[in-house]
This record gives sequence, structure tokens and C-alpha cells, in this order.
Amino acid sequence: MALLLKGGRIVDPAVGLDRVADMIVRDGRVVEIGEDLSIPKGVTIECAEKVVVPGLVDVHVHLREPGREYAETIASGTRAAAHGGFTAVCAMPNTTPVCDTGSKVRFVIERAEETGVVRVHPLGALTKGSAGEALAEIGDMVVEGAVAFTDDGHGVTDAGMMRRVMDYARAFDAVVASHCEDASLAGRGVVNEGVVSTRLGLPGQPAAAEEVQVARDLRLAELTGCRLHLQHLSTAGSLELVRAAKERGVPVTCEVTPHHLFLDEDAIGPSYDTDLKMNPPLRTAADRQALVAAVLEGTVDCIASDHAPHGPHEKALEFELAPFGTTGLETALSLVVTHLVHPGELDWADLVRLMATGPRAVFGLPEVRLEAGAVADITVIDPEARVEVTKEWFVSSSANSAFLGGTLLGKATDVLVGGRFALRNGKVVD
Repeated sequence: MALLLKGGRIVDPAVGLDRVADMIVRDGRVVEIGEDLSIPKGVTIECAEKVVVPGLVDVHVHLREPGREYAETIASGTRAAAHGGFTAVCAMPNTTPVCDTGSKVRFVIERAEETGVVRVHPLGALTKGSAGEALAEIGDMVVEGAVAFTDDGHGVTDAGMMRRVMDYARAFDAVVASHCEDASLAGRGVVNEGVVSTRLGLPGQPAAAEEVQVARDLRLAELTGCRLHLQHLSTAGSLELVRAAKERGVPVTCEVTPHHLFLDEDAIGPSYDTDLKMNPPLRTAADRQALVAAVLEGTVDCIASDHAPHGPHEKALEFELAPFGTTGLETALSLVVTHLVHPGELDWADLVRLMATGPRAVFGLPEVRLEAGAVADITVIDPEARVEVTKEWFVSSSANSAFLGGTLLGKATDVLVGGRFALRNGKVVD
């Protein structure tokens, strides 16, 4: 089927493109970009006043399948991704059972092909059962299609084990993605350690719990030459360490989340809203500002949602007992547009770098460019569309969003995956 995207602002810094133009898509690929284009038959998408960008990618998503399908499935999670403007997601391995063998990686890929509406790139675990005690079957998982490896949800406590993991992963030129949390320092902390934890009477988790392991893993990456990706960084100190490591030439990339960029610990009030409980926890206002600064200066390689759906019965527990995590797939784009693009802190080329080009580079995913012959993974954004963040608005199976009740500006209206609609006029296409 032929498609004509008419009159949109097409932005792709990788090919030096930022202009109002038309685009023809046929047989899953971009055919032509230019002015006053037409097609004899097919579908025309009016894109006037909209922005057309390479398909967005979220490199940190929990799809929960297998094991916790009541919270999310590959089907529902990819529908949520399309609703949020993403053409691809990277699935974390902390499912039940943990994705730590080639056959489990193959299960995710096959289920995504059967039920998914966007591309799914699975990550495998670093250690068996993510227990931090023995190497997982990294080579087998590489063969089956794992794009990187992580024990996300747990830091690898033993430094010797982390070195072995990096040495082994480097043999496959594989990326190690690290959840930086020293469990002995984090303890039972459920919020940031400081004024707010004291005021609320909740056990705190110090910034050092993250920063100590960030420093360790950067040194190990320097020692082994392994490519390292640091997940959901939350403190000013972590970004200082990354900045210095990059200057030394350490092969490291990092991500930050919208909830750490746009919320801080002061959001947690006397209602003890468990949707604001995440790991790492919301940090100080100074930390939040440092993260934003790192995004603006280019230290941060990508923005990732850390989409962590939970059932209502789980988040209804007391704050200390409720699970960590907030959903994020459907609000990430709108939050970045609202808080960074509209105020002029970022331009659209920056958004493409942080949410399309950068994420693909982190895990070596296939490039997507808006040029003739390229695969038509495309996101169309209405920058002025209003989003009322209500439970009913979510397509995800879960609605434990830290941003419930808010109003945002900007959202995806159309998403093409290989030239096929995953989102059309704001509605998911199954």
C-alpha cells in the first residue's frame, strides 16, 4: 500500500533534514521526500502543523510476560508503546522466569511477532536468575537475538562477578547494561535519604547507593574494554562520574527517565502516593536540575521510560510494601515536549537524538533514517495536542503513572512500523 505524508515538518538530523515537505512510503520503505508530491492511489495522511521524525525507541521497558500478565503482556505493552509514539522497545529480562537462556529470548521474539504491534528487542540477564552468582548463557542469547544484557532490578553486587560478566560479554561485542545499586547501601530504602525521608518517616536510600556502583562499573568497563550502558541514572554525582569517564574515553552510554527529569522527592507528600515509589527513588531538586543540564549538554545519550506496570492491588499496599515502578511508555514523549521542547530548551533535532537516534546507537539497533530507501519506521507528532493523563486514557494494562491528573502538550498521532500503521489518528491499530 502506498502512503503520502503530506505537508509535515520532517526532521532527521542524521541526514541534515528539517523542512516542511511531503513523503511517499511504499512497500514498507520511504520512496521519496519532496514538495508537491502525489500518489495515484493509496492513503494520504495530512501532516500540516505536525512533526515527522524517525520512529522513536524506548530502550528500557518491562513487558512482564511471561509470569505477570495481569500487569502487562507483550501485546498490551506494545500497544501502549504505539500509543506513546514508539516504533520499538527493548524488553527487560526480569520476568518470571528470568530471561536468562536462548530459548527464553526466542520466546519473547516469537510472542512479539505473534501479538506485538511494534518491534520488540529483548535483553537477556547477565547472571542466572539475575541472582549475581553465575554467568547466564550470554552466547546462546546472542545467537537467539538478545541485543544487550542486564540484571535490571538488581545491581550485580560482587565486583569480581561483574568483571567476569564484562570480560565474557566483550568477547561477543555485547553491551552490558547496569542497574547501579549497591544493595548493602540501599538497604530497605524506599525513598531518597534526606529531608523528605525524615519528614515522612520512611527508610531512605542514599545517593551513594547508586554512585558507588556507577564508579565501580565505569572502572571495570575501563579495565575490560566492555561497552557499558548505565540505566536510569538519578543523581548529580552519577552524571559527574559519567562525564569524566567519557572524557577519558571509556566506552559508556547512559539514560535518564522522564520521572527523574521532571519530578523530585518533594512530590511525595502526606498521601504517600505509591505511584511515586520507584527505584532509583525520586531525588532532590538539585539532582533533577543536574539531570536536565546533562540532557541539554549531551552527556545523556537517551531518554528511556523504565515503563514498570503493576496491578492496582499491588500499588494499593502501604508505601514500604508496594512495588517500585511507574508506567511511562504513554507519557514519555508528551513530557519531553511539554517540559523541554515547548520552552525552547530542546529543539526537534535534539528530541530525535534523545528518543530515536541515541537509543538505537546504545544497543546497536538498525538505523532508521528519513531518506529514500530507508525502512519506514516513522512517528508523526502533533506538538499542540493536549493530553489529559487519566487512568482511562492509558492503553497499557496498568495505570500506575506518576503523572496521573496532569495535563501535557504534544503527542503522537500516527506511527508507522515498516510502513504499517501501529497508530492512526491517535488510535492503536491491531
